[in-house]
Amino acid sequence: MKPLFSHILVAVTGSDASISAAKYAIIMAKQYHCRLSTVYVVDVATIRQLSLSKIFIQEESQDYERSLEANGGRYLSFVEELARAKGVKVEKEIRRGAVYTEILRAAEERKADLIILGGWERDRNAREIVSRAHLEVMINAKCPVLVVKEPDIGHLYSIT
Repeated sequence: MKPLFSHILVAVTGSDASISAAKYAIIMAKQYHCRLSTVYVVDVATIRQLSLSKIFIQEESQDYERSLEANGGRYLSFVEELARAKGVKVEKEIRRGAVYTEILRAAEERKADLIILGGWERDRNAREIVSRAHLEVMINAKCPVLVVKEPDIGHLYSIT
């Protein structure tokens, strides 16, 4: 019988919730001997919208995009360190586009059979943005989606 999942994809945004999701994914990958991939998406779709709305000028858009990409690299390296500390190998990738589209595309390309997302943030504005992307992933994913809302993840991670 085939296991329920053998390749986990976790989406990392840099938020506390996504780091908790990454820790959860690391624990699962270790316990169930799964491959683990992590993806950070530079949301160029929103940046383009801000440019078209004249909220950003072209130069600001490019600077902001570069800044997001640099942040993504740091977040993915942090997750890689967390995984290494638990003896788990992680494949990491920065993608560019609409957040939910790129998460779904990464899951399909990597043949992930489980997508893990962080629970919603308490900040109302971030919640609205993240909720839309989460909802689109949950509706359109071709594999199960797990939303992590584990309050004791730090403790669980430390004892694993």
